[in-house]
Amino acid sequence: MRVKFILPALTECTSPLFRPIKYSLFPPLGLATLAAYLSPEDEAEIADEHVSPLRTDDAPDLVAIEVYITSARRAYQIADSYRRRGVRVALGGLHVTSLAKEAATHADFIFTGPGEDTWPRFLADFRAGHPQPRYDSRVRTLAGVPPIRRDLIHRPLYLVPNSIVVTRGCPHVCDFCYKEAFFQGGRGFYTQRVDDALAEIERLPGRHLYFLDDHLLGDRRFAAALFEGMRGMGRVWQAAGTVNSILDARLEPRLLEKAVQCGLRSLFVGFETTDERNLTEQRKFQNLHRDYGEAIRRLHSLGVMINGSFVFGMDQDEASVFDRTVKWAIEQSIETATFHILTPYPGTPLYQRMEKQGRLLHRDWDLYDTRHTVFRPARMTPEQLEEGYWGAYRNFYRWSSIAEGAMQKETWPARARHFAYAAGWKKFEPLWDLVIRAKRIAQMRPVLERVLVGRSGPMPDQRNDLATRSTSDISLKVFSP
Repeated sequence: MRVKFILPALTECTSPLFRPIKYSLFPPLGLATLAAYLSPEDEAEIADEHVSPLRTDDAPDLVAIEVYITSARRAYQIADSYRRRGVRVALGGLHVTSLAKEAATHADFIFTGPGEDTWPRFLADFRAGHPQPRYDSRVRTLAGVPPIRRDLIHRPLYLVPNSIVVTRGCPHVCDFCYKEAFFQGGRGFYTQRVDDALAEIERLPGRHLYFLDDHLLGDRRFAAALFEGMRGMGRVWQAAGTVNSILDARLEPRLLEKAVQCGLRSLFVGFETTDERNLTEQRKFQNLHRDYGEAIRRLHSLGVMINGSFVFGMDQDEASVFDRTVKWAIEQSIETATFHILTPYPGTPLYQRMEKQGRLLHRDWDLYDTRHTVFRPARMTPEQLEEGYWGAYRNFYRWSSIAEGAMQKETWPARARHFAYAAGWKKFEPLWDLVIRAKRIAQMRPVLERVLVGRSGPMPDQRNDLATRSTSDISLKVFSP
């Protein structure tokens, strides 16, 4: 059997504002995970339209497409093209889970929720000649998940081919997050067995890793065991965590120190807003009554850089929120910031609330990309929200702002590291574009590693400390469908 796995290009990839580096970071791990369930005699191919042209004149036995909201239109075009020629198509992912009836009109088979239980069942049905039109995830366990088919990933096309996922979902429930819709009908957060996670890490060549987990520190006992097991590997890695996980020391008092000892150098942190009324409204309770400044100081004291996430357009936000947020982030010496316009994704409590209130402006999914205003804000116009969003990016990443943020650091090596990381991410677009088009992105990996390590924090522990590796019985996260 020949199976083609496709990740369609997101709508923004055709925009004049397209940032190639953003879509040349990580390979499609979810599709590579699904490919691992195929039989040895099967042929598999992964096509990522973000990094190479997609050929659609072939005739595999099955096409499987992962669908995000802003790639839905393109995904449906691809699916319809194959189906017109008699090729059977399976669709899954976040958007399919939220709008299954819409997706079903473009597919022979649809998958809702995570695919660890449904995809193997579908393959057995498909081979037996009686596949079902719809598969809904209900069992949330990753026992027996095979190793990811990384041999299908063309590593030279990605800056971070060593991306990895060792947990699934998130223990928190925020109204604007897709998590509740995607994991409906089963557990919303679970982890891999520590030994399996360590085995996957050891299979990865090179030094740098990026954990794509929504919240790597969500299960502190799992994280502590993982970090103990990673000691001695000499890795340099990045991940995401929450404010409360940085400050809460009850279960694992030295969890961050353990993370740094085994290579943590950059953490994505969802601050989202500095207004506690907004946090309450969006049910982001894990950030309530937390000292953001203390969390930032704790990370910086350990040599960990921060990518702060901020969302504009919550109901307490006025037009002054943009300048106020940027000023605060610069004063806190946050190295990089990711700004978003609040976006009510279908299936989320936020979407349901705004639909009930009649505040949705349209359902053009191409524009549900956190860069366009798709609802009626409470305290500003849609135009003010978009203008403020773009202004926040401009103001935060001005040369003077980068320099001001860097100078908040106490040492010159730390200042240089801050400046290099922030400037490298946003100020050298033409260089990134040239490198990507020349297919030399992999040659920039040592530069990334050097900036991450810097000279401001301790080096990862290089001891071959295999005896500390955990054998705890914990389960993994794979991507959709």
